[in-house]
Amino acid sequence: MIVRLINGLWHHIRYIPLLSALSISRGRAFDRRSRALGALVGFLVRYFPIARRRVEPELRRVYPDMPRAERLQLCRNMGRNMGRTLFEILHCAEFQTLHNRNTVSGPGLKALQSAQAAGKGAIIVSGHFGQWEAIRSALKARGMETGAVYRPQTNRHYERRLLSGIEAGGKPIFATGKIGTRALVRHIREGGFIAILLDEKYPDGAPLPFLGHPALTSLVAAQLALKYDLPMVPAFGTRIGDGTKFNVEFDAVITPSDSITMTQAFNDNLSDRVLADPDQWYWMLRRWKGA
Repeated sequence: MIVRLINGLWHHIRYIPLLSALSISRGRAFDRRSRALGALVGFLVRYFPIARRRVEPELRRVYPDMPRAERLQLCRNMGRNMGRTLFEILHCAEFQTLHNRNTVSGPGLKALQSAQAAGKGAIIVSGHFGQWEAIRSALKARGMETGAVYRPQTNRHYERRLLSGIEAGGKPIFATGKIGTRALVRHIREGGFIAILLDEKYPDGAPLPFLGHPALTSLVAAQLALKYDLPMVPAFGTRIGDGTKFNVEFDAVITPSDSITMTQAFNDNLSDRVLADPDQWYWMLRRWKGA
């Protein structure tokens, strides 16, 4: 009983900073609130040692010759984008209404429309780059509601708020684990679309190159695409302009071959985008740990 009470109190304490940040800006326009949280997170990542120590080693790994001043500025810029992305996910129902701001392009969109017309499912693969919810927003606006795979949070307050936002972007939502995987398979076999972020460390994954270094990568998306003859489409929502708009690109279907080759093709695609816009990727994933 005492342990449960202590855990509950700790959940409240850890949620207070985010709740406070969201409450302070309440009543302002969506974009102003988004920028405010972005500025706060950018400041914390740049100047708060615990956060900065999560980012700097990863940047040094990929950019060993980058001057420290440039590295710290990248920390801040990444934090700004991360804060805005978090705000947009937590307020995803409102974010969905702004989809007309975005440009949507790429051959993968036609492939997804063809799959839907044929009653087939599809697998959309992306990463923690730009605003990945802009991808599902673009699909939902075109009548292709897309579910997602979700890693449950340990903090129950954050879990409730975050899950609610993700569900607003499209259903069904599948938790990671065996039960969620079984439900996901049923969904795609019945013609459903699913979005999967492939740039998180996966302990049982294959050590495939990402940004020039081996990273444990899940092969599940490619394995499902091959097993059920589904298109595997890389898609990215790049933040552009003043940060309120997105360039949503659906790249060509990854050519079916084998799970390692297909997953490596995605890693290479995402690597190119990160190198072009490094402040748009979430460098706090500890992507290379354990590889």
